[in-house]
Amino acid sequence: MPVLPIHSDLSPEDLRRFVKLEPDARVARRLLALANALDGMDRATAAKFAGRDRQTLRDWVIRYNAGGVEALADNWGDGRPRRLDDGQQAALKAIVLRSPNREKDGISAWRGRDLCRIVEDPFGVRYAQSALTRRLHALDLSWHTPRPRHPKADPAAQEAFKTKLWRMQERTAAADAEDRLEIWLQVEARVGQKGRVTRR
Repeated sequence: MPVLPIHSDLSPEDLRRFVKLEPDARVARRLLALANALDGMDRATAAKFAGRDRQTLRDWVIRYNAGGVEALADNWGDGRPRRLDDGQQAALKAIVLRSPNREKDGISAWRGRDLCRIVEDPFGVRYAQSALTRRLHALDLSWHTPRPRHPKADPAAQEAFKTKLWRMQERTAAADAEDRLEIWLQVEARVGQKGRVTRR
């Protein structure tokens, strides 16, 4: 394969000056490899000094010839686009913040599968529960499980019990302060020796 020529708009010294100013270590390594190749170093050796093989150096040369020093930076892109746009995400957040209607929705608290169904019906987007949970976390929402409460619980009886318990604790504390009884127990254990544990 013929050696691909490197555009000589910048001298090897100029490329090395760019290396000193470059904050990205990968771009600096690529510039240094190109500078070494422009100086007449064997391409395989220049690539080896950069920690890559000759084919990778050829790819860098193609990028440099096409776009200059700026083309040597990595352009990762933004990844896959979100399935819900900003307006749909705002609508989903509003739905989650509004408690479900027992008569209309048939449930008293949102579950993952309910929210997956709600997202699928109006927006036409299917989510797995784990993916929807990550999306809700990105919207600053998190799952909260309410403390269970028995449907026949009597709040007045619970308050009366707490008051009675508090008074009993106060009386017990007062009695303990008057008649304090101290019990001392000493246990001696001998580690690493034969014998028995003795109590005094």
